[in-house]
Amino acid sequence: MFRRISLFLLVNILVVLTISLILRLFNVQPYLTRHGLDYQSLLIFCFIWGMGGAFISLLLSKKMAKWLMRVQIISKNSTNMQHQKLVQMVEKLSRDIQLGAMPEVGIFPSQALNAFATGASKSNSLVAISQGLLDTMTDGELEAILAHEISHIENGDMVTMTLLQGIVNAFVMFLARVLAYAISSNSRNKSSSKSFLGYYGLVIVFEIAFMILGSLIVSAFSRFREYRADYGGALLSSKSNMINALRKLETIPANGKPLPKAMNALMIFNRKRGFGSLFASHPSIANRIERLENQHL
Repeated sequence: MFRRISLFLLVNILVVLTISLILRLFNVQPYLTRHGLDYQSLLIFCFIWGMGGAFISLLLSKKMAKWLMRVQIISKNSTNMQHQKLVQMVEKLSRDIQLGAMPEVGIFPSQALNAFATGASKSNSLVAISQGLLDTMTDGELEAILAHEISHIENGDMVTMTLLQGIVNAFVMFLARVLAYAISSNSRNKSSSKSFLGYYGLVIVFEIAFMILGSLIVSAFSRFREYRADYGGALLSSKSNMINALRKLETIPANGKPLPKAMNALMIFNRKRGFGSLFASHPSIANRIERLENQHL
């Protein structure tokens, strides 16, 4: 818990300081003036804050994941047979897909069957799997899981998700402020202080509402990229290996401590069901298997 809180505070402080510096360097003027909204300044302000926060998180993603998940990076010269096999698989798959630069390979200490890929670019990426997954999967299933994660890297999914999240953030900030100003400025009978408080209160309400709607779009794209990575994993390994690996992820119960929720979107699998599935970063295993079975490789 302390690690998560510390990471959250550290990242947010870094985001605020960095974006404040960028706004100052670009001489972005206050968007709320005595004459009303300056839409050009507001648009620049929202774009820098929306995209800036998303890209700073992307640039820090690999270091954050290593620290939060306690990832142990595996050396090519490791004498551990399991570790050697893992590195050799990633090296072969990276070569097969012509990735260019081989990702770093790591293991995180969890008995939950899971894996993730992250990094700011194809040449600066990380593939990590849980110790539980390494101990449980057959060689074919492990190859499929790694192929799925390497497909995420080859598809540029981390950058694409960052761009989408940044656009949603900017749109939410801009629209919330425009609507809040339109409503609060119509309250002519209120004092300026009450109007000021009413404006920022409406901004918060609208940002929450629009962010929920925006999350539907981001989650839908995230589910699409999981289907695409499953397909890539099946191409690099085999359809049967990918399907068997997915079945094992769902049928074997999670053991030990739950993984940090902050990492859910990166992981290969989560268990969200029902109405919450609209906001899920991953499709259900049943849907993923059905999609693979109907695809021709």
